Amino acid sequence: MYYKELFTHKPGGHLPQLVCAENENMQSRFVVQKILELREEGIPLREIAVLFRSSFLSFDLEIELTKANLPFVKFGGFKFIETAHVKDVVAYLRVLENPRDVVSWNRILLLVEGVGPRTAEKVIDDILKRRVAEPVADGETLPTTRFWMHFNDYSDNLRTLFDVLKRVAKPNLAPAEQTFQILQYYEPILRARYDDHMKRKKDLEMFQNITERYRETRALLTDLALEPPNQSIVDVESPGPEDEFLTLSTIHSAKGLEWNSVFIIYALEGRFPTMRSVASDAEIEEERRLMYVACTRAKEHLFVTYPVNIYDRESGMILTKPSRFIQGIDEKLLEPWVIE
Repeated sequence: MYYKELFTHKPGGHLPQLVCAENENMQSRFVVQKILELREEGIPLREIAVLFRSSFLSFDLEIELTKANLPFVKFGGFKFIETAHVKDVVAYLRVLENPRDVVSWNRILLLVEGVGPRTAEKVIDDILKRRVAEPVADGETLPTTRFWMHFNDYSDNLRTLFDVLKRVAKPNLAPAEQTFQILQYYEPILRARYDDHMKRKKDLEMFQNITERYRETRALLTDLALEPPNQSIVDVESPGPEDEFLTLSTIHSAKGLEWNSVFIIYALEGRFPTMRSVASDAEIEEERRLMYVACTRAKEHLFVTYPVNIYDRESGMILTKPSRFIQGIDEKLLEPWVIE
């Protein structure tokens, strides 16, 4: 066995900050606010990175960054709204909000077994011509629950889809409850279409968590429709090259890179290390090495954050403790903060 003593020649500097946030969204809002402050201090976005153990852990942050008009690129996974399975679930919500959304109808109809492009086209044509709610004053429509009443001449699989849509179209259902019921319907489709369905299911669990902070589906869809400003419109050049963007990255993809300021998010027991990695000492040591890699990416500023009272749907547990890799570190080495 070889022993190693690590030290630095660089004097001074700021203590790393350990930030405990009241919930996931509070963590995201803290990161966004701190990034804005760092930029005001003269640190360019390209010198700032947010690192995380797994790709789905950045989803809530991506929404907040987009709302704050902060451009970013992501390494080690797709952006939240670019993943096919998230697009599928969002499409169900879109047709609930707007029964004339042809693109979303086409997407969810093609997920139904036995429905191809031609059948989907016929169903959409039927919806647009004869099934939609009649317009009333100011161009609005009658309650969408009436829209789903007539579908008995379709196949069994299509009737099942319309049954689900009719059930979740009730105006008193919150976005979180609508999403929960849609995910119950969608899970068999997810399993049949994707070999890595368990990984994608984690993404959808995070999406479910995000919906819980919204009271209206329309507000949720509006936030999801915002495009991260990381590139100009095609054929329209901005004045000067635009290379100012924040980096979002899994820790694996960040090896060998450095930034002036680094945020490590979800340093939470059960998220980092992950639930599944605590089965053996070898896996725990690999997770510990990842935490070391993440912390040593920062040249000047390091922020380690974790939300509390996070419900893990897979295990049924409430996650509340900071990662074992940072728990108990002396305050002389790590400055503690609580965000409420």
